[in-house]
Amino acid sequence: MRWQGREQSENVRDQRGASPGRMVAGGGIGMLLIAFVAMLFGKNPQALLEANKRAQGQAQQKQTGEVGKDDEYKRFVGAVLKTTEDVWAEQFRNHGQTYREPVVNLFTGQVRSGCGDASSAMGPFYCPADNQVYIDPTFFKQLAEEYNAPGDFACAFVIAHEVAHHIQNELAWNKQATAARRSGNKLKSNRESVRLELQADFLAGVWAHHAHKKFNVLEEGDLGEAMQAAIQIGDDTLQAKATGRVVEENFTHGSAAQRKRWFLEGVRSGSFPDAQRLLAMPFEEL
Repeated sequence: MRWQGREQSENVRDQRGASPGRMVAGGGIGMLLIAFVAMLFGKNPQALLEANKRAQGQAQQKQTGEVGKDDEYKRFVGAVLKTTEDVWAEQFRNHGQTYREPVVNLFTGQVRSGCGDASSAMGPFYCPADNQVYIDPTFFKQLAEEYNAPGDFACAFVIAHEVAHHIQNELAWNKQATAARRSGNKLKSNRESVRLELQADFLAGVWAHHAHKKFNVLEEGDLGEAMQAAIQIGDDTLQAKATGRVVEENFTHGSAAQRKRWFLEGVRSGSFPDAQRLLAMPFEEL
């Protein structure tokens, strides 16, 4: 991906080395979130909690002098985020709307968000309560080494996916998923979650389409890197790796094939409004 030397977003907040206050491992909503996410992905909640404790120790070892550190991670996130801002501002404007830019927070180990305390063990996430994205940049190394999805565009795909959740929140496209979650029907909630995640993959593809058209950011192999990331973080891939079996009823993000399909659909289409059709499609056709 051609990102070096590109204009930087002003919406990157570097919290690495800062104390998140009350630590996740001590209890509260953060620990519940970690356990809940672990169960959804077929992982061992205790293993994630232990990973969280390790992350806490690492965070406490960091010095506050690292806050605001201008390193390659920060420059990469800033460059990619700026392309999302430019693309989505134009797309919203073309459809008579105004795009409100999200903030991306970089953190180490743990962070306090509007959705509660969170750990890097959860991976990158978007919090609709404060309209912000949270990323521990060491996840990018994990993506390459543990998930077998190397490459800068694989990382850019992850950022674009989280920004897509912000778009869904801004346009209230997440209402179906929220209502399903509140209904108490686990299967319905999981299915609406899958629908929302696949829509975010589609929107990430729309971003890639327009970012290349506007800025010529794509290099040979970039789309393959993003597709590899989509495959490696598909529910079936993660479940099989964690437990040796696949339970479709527990999918919350979509299968590897679905994630790859809808990202490519977004790249090919480049149509922002087309994302809405995923909200009405029969689940079996996704």
